[in-house]
Amino acid sequence: MNLYEHTIIARQDTSPSEIKQLTDKYSGIIEKNDGEIVKTENWGLLNLSYLIKKNKKGSYIHFKFKGKGNIISELEKNEAIDKKLLRYLTVKVSEFDLETDFFSKKDEIDKKEYPKN
Repeated sequence: MNLYEHTIIARQDTSPSEIKQLTDKYSGIIEKNDGEIVKTENWGLLNLSYLIKKNKKGSYIHFKFKGKGNIISELEKNEAIDKKLLRYLTVKVSEFDLETDFFSKKDEIDKKEYPKN
């Protein structure tokens, strides 16, 4: 089985319940095609580098999963017609980094790295 990291960016006006529905929808597609989800992360509402379809921000959802290559084509086929999504990207990786939390707040990172004794 191959290891993949898949990120989708939803429109900035997408509600938290719609974000949950999107997460469930794409998790279901992965599992329906014999994939195994290792980790799902909701990175929240972040600024985009440039305007995409008149949006300055986007809600990021990140999946780490194991599966065969046919899952990618099935995901992208569904994402291409989904009006709530701005962009999507899939990357094949050699191993998962399950330790690092790239989008935690700076205060939380400082507490983990430099605990007060």
